[in-house]
Amino acid sequence: MTEIDKIALIEIKEHKILSTKSIGRTKYYIPGGKREKNETDEQTLIREIKEELSVDVIPGTLEYVGTFKAQSDGAKDGVLVKMTCYKAKYKGDLTANSEIEEIKWLNLKDIDLISEVDKIIFGHLAEIGEIN
Repeated sequence: MTEIDKIALIEIKEHKILSTKSIGRTKYYIPGGKREKNETDEQTLIREIKEELSVDVIPGTLEYVGTFKAQSDGAKDGVLVKMTCYKAKYKGDLTANSEIEEIKWLNLKDIDLISEVDKIIFGHLAEIGEIN
């Protein structure tokens, strides 16, 4: 089995979670991305969120939410995405940047719009009362 190592930002407001859609994609994803060689979780999250959303994650504010695995969208069977999720404080205004086409706040009614791993994350967040 192949595993894609990703780090993601969990940002929740009014029981909805921040999600993004990349240019040319149909599904929404929790913002974040792949770790580069020798990066820590915090370094990856800071870099990816700056690239995608134009905000600065504040070092030292990461709060671990969980690690989730599922089949990677668009990949051959057996390719899993491992998403390690954190909440974190940030400075700036959320603005779609780089490959991000749209920012949207989603909840459980939007489950058909998201990736397989995000469905697991949404379920976990609903179970603990964070989203509805």
